[in-house]
Amino acid sequence: MTKKQVGRRSDLKNISKNRVLGKEKIMAGIISEHVAVKQVDETAEGQRIDNFLIKQFRNIPKRHIYQLLRSGQVRVNSKRIKASYRLVLNDKVRIPPVTYQAKTIFQPKPCQIERFDILYQDDDLLVINKPAGIAVHGGSGISYGVIEQLRRQHPDWRFLELVHRLDRETSGVLLLARKRRALVELHQQIREGAVQKHYQVLVRGKWRNQLQNVRLPLYKYLTAKGERRVAIATAQRNYDKVKVQQAHTLFTLQQTWDDFSLLDAKLITGRTHQIRVHLGHLGFPIVGDDKYGDFELNKRLLKGDGTDLLLKRMFLHASTFICRHPFTGDTLRLEASLPDELQFFINKLNTDAI
Repeated sequence: MTKKQVGRRSDLKNISKNRVLGKEKIMAGIISEHVAVKQVDETAEGQRIDNFLIKQFRNIPKRHIYQLLRSGQVRVNSKRIKASYRLVLNDKVRIPPVTYQAKTIFQPKPCQIERFDILYQDDDLLVINKPAGIAVHGGSGISYGVIEQLRRQHPDWRFLELVHRLDRETSGVLLLARKRRALVELHQQIREGAVQKHYQVLVRGKWRNQLQNVRLPLYKYLTAKGERRVAIATAQRNYDKVKVQQAHTLFTLQQTWDDFSLLDAKLITGRTHQIRVHLGHLGFPIVGDDKYGDFELNKRLLKGDGTDLLLKRMFLHASTFICRHPFTGDTLRLEASLPDELQFFINKLNTDAI
């Protein structure tokens, strides 16, 4: 990248009344009073009709949307369609009157950031340096993520979607598409393995190999408390009812100290928690990882434990994302330097080693 460029509304009438009391949000109702006909433009072209409607009615349960589709109340070009129908440019979508009385829901106060660090921006893409501690999107008890904040900050943008995801506690390069065709093209590049994603990660222990390929399959499971986790799939277990995914990470040693090692992790595949689980399984847990890490070490670093070494987050940072621009075809190398708190920790390790 040689140039740093920095800089949906539904046709329905929504009548809503919101009241926020601490963590309690009461939705009095969302009502569309009239039939609306929406013509499909390039921002919705190729999208499934069910997903299109879900975005039009963000506060209505999905089951209500599917009832409208099954009953034939939603039509495209005056014809009944299935939920899997993909919209074509200039399709005319008939959307019926919608009335739904929402229930009281309880949500935590959102973590709001006034401004994100923009790494790159043009008419097709937005690339930010995501801080740690904020989810990329709402859900699972998180009411307000990066995508929701950006949509509120840019209400005039007709389209904005995540190209990929980062864990809540991971910082670094995050791509968003401002056009559907850009999103489709970048997803195709990811599927074909045409993108490169690098992470900087600090682990406990002294890493020996300069280069190390790790190929260990993964599977997802739920803990006794219902929390989602990922683990290494071993040959000793029957996985008939569990989807096992092949996972491949290339680790490059960058620096070592007596008790820690700094690695570059290149994702060959992009599975959930892939880097974290691979390193934990090898006996080199990521410093500050609260799911797969060294919990005693994390506690000591959180409190300082009589030393100046302090770290209150996971040391995992998405440092580089390389792809082709979805329209020009030019190579984009998108980079985010280590955030201050991680760089400070590295500086302290270097000082103590002298």
